[in-house]
Amino acid sequence: MKFFIDTANLAQIKEAQDLGILDGVTTNPSLMAKEGITGTNNILKHYVAICNIVDGDVSAEVIATDFEGMVREGEALADLHPQIVVKIPMIKDGIKAIKYFSDHGIKTNCTLVFSVGQALLAAKAGASYVSPFIGRLDDVCTDGLNLIDEIRLVYDNYGYETEILAASVRHTMHIVECAKLGADVITAPLSAIEGLLKHPLTDSGLATFLADYKKGN
Repeated sequence: MKFFIDTANLAQIKEAQDLGILDGVTTNPSLMAKEGITGTNNILKHYVAICNIVDGDVSAEVIATDFEGMVREGEALADLHPQIVVKIPMIKDGIKAIKYFSDHGIKTNCTLVFSVGQALLAAKAGASYVSPFIGRLDDVCTDGLNLIDEIRLVYDNYGYETEILAASVRHTMHIVECAKLGADVITAPLSAIEGLLKHPLTDSGLATFLADYKKGN
């Protein structure tokens, strides 16, 4: 399973990259705003800065919601760097745009997916990634992990090559469960990824080893 970090914070991206397990980055307008990145030129420069840190795919989201606007913005984003994946919302014109980009060799990430039907349409249109938002489904008393399971079943039934990118991941168990269910990718905050490192028995075991070492020296 691939690990993406969901942030626009360059320091966190570098920390995840230095850990040696990072495969890519996802961003969105909200994450850019959180880092104080505003204005089209600054946002575009920031995407390039992210690409210069990581080796894998970097999802960059369009703002337009009409077909022509998404194509225009998406082509400009794709021209920034070979690692850019154009992030497109799951709407009617978004599916049209995904098909256009697929036909023109531009990778896409279909975002804001909340149902199997939406994931099926994204795959049919040729999306490189589909992003089901599991945490947001959990927020409204719906089983987000079950959606991952259902999408995996449908994609395996028909051999779709679209990768399932589990998004809105909130904690370490989301990551573990997504791995069990066969998600191709998770995108998560650095805290959730680093949470996988932690176990109280590891901490107590290491403390014992070090204490025993000191007794003998």
